[in-house]
Amino acid sequence: MGEHPINNLMSTVMENIKGMIDVDTVIGEPVETSNGTMIIPISKVGFGFAAGGSDIPSSGAGDKSFGGGSGAGVSISPVGFLVVTPEQIKMVPVSSGNTPVDKIIDYIPVAIDKVNNMINKKKEDAE
Repeated sequence: MGEHPINNLMSTVMENIKGMIDVDTVIGEPVETSNGTMIIPISKVGFGFAAGGSDIPSSGAGDKSFGGGSGAGVSISPVGFLVVTPEQIKMVPVSSGNTPVDKIIDYIPVAIDKVNNMINKKKEDAE
C-alpha cells in the first residue's frame, strides 16, 4: 500500500513552518553599542497547524480521489530586550502588564541582580 496523499500535504506545511521559525525569531540578533553594552531582542512565537482530507469515491469501479487542505498561522510578539553590561544583566520589558507572565518577566532582573551579588560576595569572601 502506497503513502497516503495527506502525508505529503502535512509534510509540505511542516517544512514551510520550519523555514519560518528558528532560534533567531525568538532570540534576535544582538546589537553591541560603543560602550560595550549588548542589547538582545526577545520575542514570543506561537503557531498553529491543521490538516485534513477525505477519500472521495469516484464513478469508476473502486477508484478514489483525494481532497484535502492544510493551513498554518504564526504569531510573533515582542517581549522585551535583554541588556547585558559588564556590571549587570537586565531584562527591559516592552510593556508592563498585569499578567503573571509579565510579573515574572519584571522579576527576572531582580533575580539576576541577587545572583550576581551572591557570586560577587563569595568571590570577595574567598579573597
